[in-house]
Amino acid sequence: MAPPPDWIAVDWGTSRLRAWAMGADGRPLAGAESGEGMGRLAPDGFEPALLRLAGPWLPAARGPVPVMACGMVGSRQGWVEAPYRAVPCAPLGAGFARAPAQDARLAVHVVPGLRQDRPPDVMRGEETQIAGVLAGDTGFDGVVCLPGTHTKWAHLSAGEVVSFTSCMTGELFDLLSRVSVLRHTLGGGWEDAAFAEGVGETLARPERLMTQLFALRAASLLGRLAPDAARARLSGLLIGAELAATRPWWLGRRVVVVGAEALSAIYLRALGLQGVAAERRDGRAMTLAGLAAARAMLAEGVA
Repeated sequence: MAPPPDWIAVDWGTSRLRAWAMGADGRPLAGAESGEGMGRLAPDGFEPALLRLAGPWLPAARGPVPVMACGMVGSRQGWVEAPYRAVPCAPLGAGFARAPAQDARLAVHVVPGLRQDRPPDVMRGEETQIAGVLAGDTGFDGVVCLPGTHTKWAHLSAGEVVSFTSCMTGELFDLLSRVSVLRHTLGGGWEDAAFAEGVGETLARPERLMTQLFALRAASLLGRLAPDAARARLSGLLIGAELAATRPWWLGRRVVVVGAEALSAIYLRALGLQGVAAERRDGRAMTLAGLAAARAMLAEGVA
């Protein structure tokens, strides 16, 4: 039988719940996940969902086990609202929200997200990954790119998130490929040359994105674009437009891409085409490092 955890780390998004039993050294002893994300749960459903995953790790006779949670679990529709902290600020700080739990074995603390008033923007969950980057590189000065449904670009300096911006690139790709007329055009494979061409076109002329999107359908109907190339080109067109919009963030700066391997590789490729030698950090590892930093703050009474 595995030893009981010193604490439990939780990454709770809109669609997925991920939890890890953590040792005192900050290393995971066990992990589990489910599809019980915030979007599927009523307010009274969060504690049972967590217990279904973490219950086997909780000893029968012991005081409350600290749970450090990040993500949409702290949203207005989540278990408990953890109010946003305004940038510029450190990615982690005072204001961890205590979620109400009936089970005496749980002491659940939720990491607040970050907000930016001008221009308006918010993040939840990414601040923890940013904290993970800083935990391994305390002197980092540059930009962290966090690809996903809503990709974030965050400028970090002197241990703080100075500013950030969000792009709906991932959600647009999903909607266009599943719902729009382009769903009849796209294959399931990939052609790097088509991706690179798409990135270059909208990076140079982002105002042509709307016409280039329908041209994908037309080229397919005319037999000039294979399905796998169409999928890669769509991704390239959208990411090229994103890079055009975020040029001040990545041009001439150190850039670290944080995320899953496959998606990160696409962004690394796009940035590499512009001569940016971006670095990669694993998203799961950065989440755990950030939650470990939050756990240390809680233990020290900082939060």
